[in-house]
Order: sequence, then C-alpha cells, then structure tokens
Amino acid sequence: MSVWGLGSTPAEFSAGSVTLVEGSTFCVSDSSGTIRSGAAQGVFYMDTRFVSSWRMTVDDEDLEDLTVFDQQPHHATFLGRAKPPTPGVESMLLVQRERYVGAGMREDIIVRNFGPEPAAVTIDIEVDADFADLFAVKEGRARPMSDRSVRVAGPVLEVESATVYARRGLMVRADGAVAYPGRMSFRPVIPARNEWRTTIQALPTLNGTETEPKFPLNQPIENADPTVQLQAWSKQASKISGVDERMRKTLLRSEEDLGSLRIIDPRHPGRPAIAAGAPWFMALFGRDSLLTAYMSLVLDQDLALGTLHTLARYQGTKFDAQTEEQPGRILHEMRFGTEATLALGGGNVYYGTVDATPLFVVLLGEIWRWGLPDGELQELLPHADRALDWISAYGDADGDGFTEYKRQTNRGLRNQGWKDSWDGINFTDGRLAEPPIALCEVQGYVYAALLARASIARHLGDTARADQLTHRAAELKSAFNERFWLPDEGWFAVGLDRYKAPIDALTSNIGHCLWTGIVDDDKASRVAELLLSEQMFSGWGVRTLASTMGAYNPLSYHNGSVWPHDNAIVAAGLMRYGFVREAQTIAQSIFDAAECFDGRLPELFTGVERSSFPRPVPYPASCVPQAWAAATPLMLLRSLLRFDPMLPDGEIYIDSALPRSIPKLQIDNLRLSDTRLTIAADHHHFGTVDGLPPHLHLRAAGRRPEN
Repeated sequence: MSVWGLGSTPAEFSAGSVTLVEGSTFCVSDSSGTIRSGAAQGVFYMDTRFVSSWRMTVDDEDLEDLTVFDQQPHHATFLGRAKPPTPGVESMLLVQRERYVGAGMREDIIVRNFGPEPAAVTIDIEVDADFADLFAVKEGRARPMSDRSVRVAGPVLEVESATVYARRGLMVRADGAVAYPGRMSFRPVIPARNEWRTTIQALPTLNGTETEPKFPLNQPIENADPTVQLQAWSKQASKISGVDERMRKTLLRSEEDLGSLRIIDPRHPGRPAIAAGAPWFMALFGRDSLLTAYMSLVLDQDLALGTLHTLARYQGTKFDAQTEEQPGRILHEMRFGTEATLALGGGNVYYGTVDATPLFVVLLGEIWRWGLPDGELQELLPHADRALDWISAYGDADGDGFTEYKRQTNRGLRNQGWKDSWDGINFTDGRLAEPPIALCEVQGYVYAALLARASIARHLGDTARADQLTHRAAELKSAFNERFWLPDEGWFAVGLDRYKAPIDALTSNIGHCLWTGIVDDDKASRVAELLLSEQMFSGWGVRTLASTMGAYNPLSYHNGSVWPHDNAIVAAGLMRYGFVREAQTIAQSIFDAAECFDGRLPELFTGVERSSFPRPVPYPASCVPQAWAAATPLMLLRSLLRFDPMLPDGEIYIDSALPRSIPKLQIDNLRLSDTRLTIAADHHHFGTVDGLPPHLHLRAAGRRPEN
C-alpha cells in the first residue's frame, strides 16, 4: 500500500508511539503525549501537519511519564507526574491529559494536588506548526518554514504561512492562558487535596477560515460529533457474541477502528467511505477501501455502498499521463497536501492501480448478493460497465486476454498491484520483474468481476449480456490455468513479465486466486498444500513470499512479511475450495497474533518463525489502525461460518466450520436488505438463522455457489 510518489514503506516510529485518528485528522505522539519537533509526529489534517511540536512542562520541567490509555481511536489519556520542587521529595502533582482529535485537537488538562499545601505552578504548552506536507514528513525532509507569521492576543496564539497553494494556519486558544510566541502559559494555584482544570484547543485554518472543530471548547465530550457518530454507527452495526474474552476484545477493536476510519462527505453524509489507515494513509484508496468494505460486510454494508459511490464519483473520464487517469479507471488514492501538484476539485487524485477497477465490480456484485436496492444498483451499474470497458480497452493493452500494468511516467508507481513496493514482484532467484506485468491475482479479480456482472445481467433479463460475460470469464480461466501454472514447480506464477515469461516466485498471491475461483480444481490441492508449507506459513500466518525464494526477507514490506488482510483472503479462498482445516489453521494463527498485539492487528508484521519467539515480531513502520487489518477478523469469521447470502435468488447459504478454539458464535442485528437476522453456530450445528422472512430460504453449502 505505497503512497504515490513516495518510497515503498512508511516512515518508522519510535517504540511506544501513540496514534489517534478521526476521519481525515490524525495525531502521532510519543507515549507521554509529547509531539517532538523533527520526528515523524504531529497533528495532521487534510494531509498537512498543523502541529509539529507539542510539549507540556510544569515549572520548566518535563513530566515523568506514567502511562497512557488509548480509550477510543480518537481519544487517549496520558498520565504523568510533575517533578517535585525539592530533590528527594515525592511528587504531589498528578497530571492527566485527555486528548481528542477531529478537525484539529482538543486537550483537557487536569492537575491534581495530593499535597497538604496549595501548589503554585507554572504550566506551559510549547507549540509549533511547520505546515509540512504529509509526504515531506514521511520522507524525513520537512523543514521549518521561513515565511511564517506569529500573532498573540490574550489567550490566543496564531501561526500562519502562505504559499502559492494556500494560506494555512494554526489557531491555539485556552481559557485562562496567556499566549506567547511558541507557547501557551498558565499560572494556577491548586488548593491542597484539590485539582485545577483547563481545556486547550488547536485548530487548523485554511485561507483565514477556521475549521469547524469536532470537539468544541464549550461542548461536553459526550455530545461531540465523533463520539455521537461512532455510537450511532456502532448501534446499527452487527453484534458478534459467544466468543471468549480475547476474541471479543479483537472484534471490539475492529469495530472501533473501522468506525474511526470512516470518511464522511458533508455533501453525502449518509454515504461513508473508508480510509486506508493511519498515519500515512488517511485518504481514500481504491484497492484498500474496496477490499476493506468487502471484508466488513458482516458488520456493515453501508461502508461498501458509500465507498462505491465515492469511487464512482471520481471514476476516470479522460487521458492524463501524469495522474494515469483513463476512461473508466478507478482511482488509486486521493490526496490534499501542499505538495499536491495535480489538483482536481481541491484534491489530488492518482489512478495508478491495476486492481481497483475489477474490485469495484466485484464489490458491487457482492453487495447486490446481500440485497442492494434496485435503485442503488441502477445508479452504480453504468460505472461497473465503464470499469469492464477499461479492463478490455486499457487494462489489456496488448490484447493477449490478460490485464497488465505499466506506469505512464517515471513519477508513477512501478508496481501497481497490492504488493506495490518497488521490489514487490520478483523471480525465484530474486531478479525484479519488468513491466508490463500481468499479476495472477488480478486475473482472478477480473474473472470474479465478469461473473458478478453476468449474474446481475441474468437477473435483470439480459441473457445475451450474461452469456457474453460468462464466456469471457471461461476463456480467461482456461488461459490463466494454462499460462500461469508452473507444472515443474507445482504452483502459479505470481505474474507474466514484459516478455510474457512466467514470474516464477512462490507468493501468497496464489491464495487470492483461490478466493476468486479462477483456479482449476485439479490444481487447488497443491496450492493449499503450499500455502501451509513450512516455506510459506510462519506459524503466525502465510508469508507474502516463500522463505526459499531469492528475495525472501522476513523483515521486508512485501517479500516475506505477514499481512493479516492477505491471510483473510487466503483463508476465504481455501474455504471456498473445501480446505477447511487449512483455513481454520490460518484463521487461528491470525487470531493468536491479534491477541499478542492487544487485540489490534497491525497492517503487517514480520515473517519470522513462530518457533523462534513467543510473539510475532512487529514491523516497525506498520500502520495502526489500518483498515483492512481491522476488517480481517470479520472476514475470517465469515469464512469460518461459510456464510454466503444470495438474496436475488431468495437463498442464504451457511455451513459453519468453527475450529475448536471457537466453540460457538452468534451474530445479532445482521442486516440483509431491509431484514435484520441472528446467526448462531457451534460445533454441533451447521448454523441457524433467526428472523428469516418467508421469501428467503436457508441452505447448507460447504463451498460458495458459483455466480
């Protein structure tokens, strides 16, 4: 998941970094709450760092860090104690800082005096703003701006910088404060056995206009929009129960993180989309948002619908080599920072991805199976057809029947599948593959997209269109199994290179091919065997690249690491072909890893063997929270339930295959169209569904029915 125009991996954070996120705002600090100047930290809004330094002192001394509680994705509590005025004496002052982010930052400060005498103290908040672009911070090249203006007036500090792009500013205010250039100062006298409180707010300004804060100074936190919206979303979402406390914690984390990563368009507040992840990917990403929405369907279908509508709005309409826009193409990412030089509607849209376009059609076909209203289907269907046209006309530029990618300028992403780091696609001996590259999983996505659209066409009575798409899918499947299969090695090539030579590395991508159904039955058993082999399976999950490959590095981003979302897709593919035990093994390994990460799966972790250490070895630059990692537990549970609705045919398929570690499971308030259902399963029953209306029928099926 590389950012366009950047290196292949995110910047690294120091141990104990704390990330808070709400919509397009996020804050990265150390475990004390301090945002250190020069570090990859800060408060970011719309891809710009509006707070580059934030340090609290009491009597000119840093606080002694005690602990931090991340209460919600947008809220953390930092506890510290002030150093005593006399050496050798115990501190009497406990400092509590409640930090909230949302279109800026609010911090409620409570200082408790446990001493027998009043405490006269000077409390300073040192603050600075460099207005650096997210890209510059990530690459470590952010520099102080020389053209800043600083104004102070009573309890208000304002910093502003004007560039050719816009005037950007920071407004800091707090009741009871005196503002100085670079700091806000308080001089309270805290009574004995009592406390002192204040609230300080830091708000971005754009062209002289303050953003509307999500946590206003004069409003109780429980009435603030993010809190209310998160509670409302949680109330309407499905509820999963019956699991043990460890898994319950993981599922609760997933729900909270997905809720915090929703992007609400004020023009369409009922159509939330999903951002890819914090801190560097708090933006709409085509592939990531689509897969996350698909994986989260058992929790909420509105994320899928909102993501589709938002991506449809920005679907390509013209040719632009710099942005790689083409008619019908679905975007890769959208950015808003000061370094965005290809502005479109106030933002920056880049289209260099090969898989978002077929995945758009796949997701539309899936939510149609879940009961998408006809009006929504008719609105989105033309966009799906334009996406299929892009696949035919531009995705397959050489007409060989496979969908390939090659960047159009030297500024674009060299690799444009989900392993989009510069070295992510390589041969067995470690050589890098040269584009154009036809990735194996992309052919599977296209295959699934063709069948999904054919199924919709048949339902709408367009038999000719359905037959034509089904025939295209069959031809693609046949050609794929002939050209990508490596009989001597016994696995599918990860792709075909510019010379149409198989890129013969053994990768997790082949599990995606199982998920889409493009693999012939006679090859599936060998694929399943390899995915769980010692060279691929670390004990914590399936590696991105086999340990026997030349480019293998368990500490890399894409060449031997373990990605939770990748494993969820692999497990779904294994279950689709009936490899129940293998799917259960992967699911259990990921749930075990989640427990080691305190219930919150990171974007990725290293591929070091489980036998070497008692916990997964973290990847230092991994994004947390991250959308498809948060959705992973939901996708795994759906796979274990073997749950597939097909509402257009009036049928629901379920055939539970819970492992012994999950003896029972129940999902309440599961929405299918205008119906709310309860699904329950255990080791003794394939699954029950309560609340089923008369027009829907329950069927048991161990393998997902074909479209």
